[in-house]
Amino acid sequence: VFVEKILRAQPNVKKLYLLLRAKDTESATERLHNEIIGKDLFRLLKEKMGTSFDSFVSEKLNVVPGDISQEDLNLKDSILGKEICNQTDVIVNLAATTKFDERYDVALGINTLGAKHVLSFGKKCVKLKVLVHVSTG
Repeated sequence: VFVEKILRAQPNVKKLYLLLRAKDTESATERLHNEIIGKDLFRLLKEKMGTSFDSFVSEKLNVVPGDISQEDLNLKDSILGKEICNQTDVIVNLAATTKFDERYDVALGINTLGAKHVLSFGKKCVKLKVLVHVSTG
């Protein structure tokens, strides 16, 4: 919902880096298409953009395979990590497990350590103006 709203309401946004839990860029891109832009939620934006939707999305969205439960967000590509740190001015952390019966180690890794790792990464971002953390509880 958040990504669609930003793209539709703020089409002049330069770029959105989407950290998706995935082993590589190909898997992250597949998740982007299957779980995000392939959903009916993007219908309005697709209708508005018409045939330029795919190129618009390619220009605006940059998928990044990683994992917030790991140090340095488990970014494998250090050059991309530096690029993100040098260009990012807003970080929004929406990552969480919302299962109330989740295993403790999984919930701790994502909901607690994940927030800590995002904050640590944000401290390296030279242009960062705001970091927003969204939580269920």
